[in-house]
Amino acid sequence: MVGFVIVSHSEKLAEGVTDLTKMMAEDVPIAAAGGLPEGGFGTSFERIFDAVNSVYSDDGVIILMDMGSAVMTAEMVIEAMDGMKVVMADCPLVEGAVTATCDADSGMSLEEIMEDLSEVASQKKF
Repeated sequence: MVGFVIVSHSEKLAEGVTDLTKMMAEDVPIAAAGGLPEGGFGTSFERIFDAVNSVYSDDGVIILMDMGSAVMTAEMVIEAMDGMKVVMADCPLVEGAVTATCDADSGMSLEEIMEDLSEVASQKKF
């Protein structure tokens, strides 16, 4: 099953998004990688790297992130994981995480989930 990593500048935000997805797709491997190791806001290469390893399988991992340095740090992690099936999704964090984990729970492949996520940004909320 595809795994997921939620990257945010805020540890609480990453954990909250992860908790929300588990309410709908409890068996999907997902890890939060938010904030700095010593506390405070920011992104941590080590936290993202460790989170990806914790949910990795041959099916791959999709990283969803909030903004700015979260994107840059996730890109560095992917480069360091040379040859591993790890990608980033360009979509709204919460909506994307819920959509993606539900997709994975239903058995969709990484490629199918990424295709579905390409439409999340254009979905209307009302």
